[in-house]
Amino acid sequence: MTEARIAIIGGSGLYEMDALTNVREVEIDTPFGNPSDAVILGDLEGMQVAFLARHGRGHRINPTRLPVRANIYALKTLGVEWIISVSSVGSLKEALKPLDFVVPDQLIDRTRQRASTFFDDGLVAHIAFADPFCPVLSGLLYKSAQQTCTERSRSGADVGSIHRSGTYVVMEGPAFSTKAESALYRSWDADIIGMTALPEAKLAREAEICYATLACVTDYDCWHETAESVTVEVVVANLMKNVSTAKEALRGVLPNIPIERSCSCASALRDAIITSRDRIPQELKEKMQPITGKYLI
Repeated sequence: MTEARIAIIGGSGLYEMDALTNVREVEIDTPFGNPSDAVILGDLEGMQVAFLARHGRGHRINPTRLPVRANIYALKTLGVEWIISVSSVGSLKEALKPLDFVVPDQLIDRTRQRASTFFDDGLVAHIAFADPFCPVLSGLLYKSAQQTCTERSRSGADVGSIHRSGTYVVMEGPAFSTKAESALYRSWDADIIGMTALPEAKLAREAEICYATLACVTDYDCWHETAESVTVEVVVANLMKNVSTAKEALRGVLPNIPIERSCSCASALRDAIITSRDRIPQELKEKMQPITGKYLI
């Protein structure tokens, strides 16, 4: 039974969507443990939406320890087909200023300690991940954020610009970069750096869920010669300024998300499962049913 087609995963500073009505909490147990928090279901812009605080309410879980497999599995069991992620990031380029927004289109993985696939226990699948973000959802998110930033700027709000694409470096954390690391990522022509887009984007693709990120620029990492190096205080201060803009952009994109999906995200597993069907134990098929059910009948 579909509870919600659209989910919002809120990062640092975005722990609730206060515009939700008819709210109820759902506790979901998964084969991969408990999600970061209860999933909040409610109505927003005329549709049922699921909201999950990535770090848990009160920001209790650091990036390395996030139960990302449980989070994505739980949302999949609710019928989610679209995930919009909101994340705080540092800028690796002068043109991407604090308070700007980026809808990235590429990822570089610098994580080392995270479980990054559902397929690691007797069932092997190799998804295509050349384009890690859903182009349809990313395009819709960009248009909504662009309109929101323009309107808020006209009203005198302290808001930055919106950028359509960029490469997002995902670091392990929880410490911020060294200056040498920041310089290295800049030499790669990367645009932003954060700690949470992976394995989230990869697991969403394995679950055939469309995934896009609204990245909120809070700082210049530590490479900038004149700007203050990144600290928690800098991140939180700028993130709080961006939260209301992000919430408005999220509300604006929802009515434009189509009922039917035409992108390749919806069939990412169709040719990806390589394990012989007769070698997959029944209990494993049952465990993976929300993810692989239509392919392992």
